[in-house]
Amino acid sequence: MSKLVVCLTGMPGAGKSTIVSKLKDQGYETFSLGDGVRAEAKRQNLEPTGENLGRLMLELREKNGPGAIAELIKDSIQNSSHEIIIIDGIRSIHEINVLKQTGNVKLLAVHASPDTRFKFLSERKRSDDPLTREKFEERDNREIGVGLEEIIDLADDSIENNNVTIDDMVSSASGIFQKWIE
Repeated sequence: MSKLVVCLTGMPGAGKSTIVSKLKDQGYETFSLGDGVRAEAKRQNLEPTGENLGRLMLELREKNGPGAIAELIKDSIQNSSHEIIIIDGIRSIHEINVLKQTGNVKLLAVHASPDTRFKFLSERKRSDDPLTREKFEERDNREIGVGLEEIIDLADDSIENNNVTIDDMVSSASGIFQKWIE
């Protein structure tokens, strides 16, 4: 049986990373496209600041094509002994096409309202999280510009993250994976 490669997509702050961290705790193997960029920065002895990582991501895509970030984790997925792999941070069809070389790819979109997402991002306080509504909207527009809206529309299934608990959200995601396996 080929691997099931579940790719999570959604706008910033929708809850993808939260789902992935809970699934990792449950024993699933997980990868983040951002981790691939961070590993490449380390190989190049770059300090992993938001600015450096953003520039590196754009350079890699320019030099190696729009699927370049997915290429960074492709070998790790192929070498994994797990039957289900969860990928966080899919932003374009080009990345999906690279990952299709590693197994049966399914795309799960996580939806949350702009108010919910802004609240999550404000509370998360990661170095690249927007502090104002204006910066939040700029970031959304940048993500849409690299193809995120198109990829969300292509999702095989989706879950909602408005007024639900983390456990409910993770349970919904797991139920969908089980359907995809059968």
